[in-house]
Amino acid sequence: FEFYNERNVEDYVQIPWNEVTYVVADVRFGGRYIPRFEIRTKSNGKFIFAARDPKKVLRAIRKYVPADHMRRALSLWQRLKQRFSRKKK
Repeated sequence: FEFYNERNVEDYVQIPWNEVTYVVADVRFGGRYIPRFEIRTKSNGKFIFAARDPKKVLRAIRKYVPADHMRRALSLWQRLKQRFSRKKK
C-alpha cells in the first residue's frame, strides 16, 4: 500500500501487504459516507488515511487483504455502550 501526499510528494508511506493485519473503515450513513480508514500493521501500529474516493481505495485494498480482515469501525453508540459496560464490571 502506497500513500502519497499531493502537496508534498516526498511525504509518503509504503506498507507491504504482508504487514497489514486489519483495515478498519469509519462508515457513516449506511455506507454512503466514509471519511477515513485505518490500516493496522503487525509491527508499526496503525495508520489513518483519508482519500477523495475512499470506496474505490477500499475496493482496491480488498484484492490484497482477505474479507475477514476488513472491518467497520464502531459507531458512537457502540463505543459508549462498550465504555459503560466496562465500568459496571
